[in-house]
Amino acid sequence: MAASGAKPTAQQSKMGECNKEAGDKKGDERKAFMKTCLSAKKPTQQSKMATCNKDAGDKKGDERKKFMSECLKA
Repeated sequence: MAASGAKPTAQQSKMGECNKEAGDKKGDERKAFMKTCLSAKKPTQQSKMATCNKDAGDKKGDERKKFMSECLKA
């Protein structure tokens, strides 16, 4: 087991988050939810950047900077 005070692994953190989201689901419904939740992949920073870049379209200057900043935070 992990030493007390050690940070949880990425998988342990994800399990904790999914458990919270599962709430009071029971049985097969909970199993299905947990399977989907644990296998879901968060977008990488690179793919997020590409999507935001595409969505920014022809924005220029400060407008583009502001849009990109908000988009990447989401």
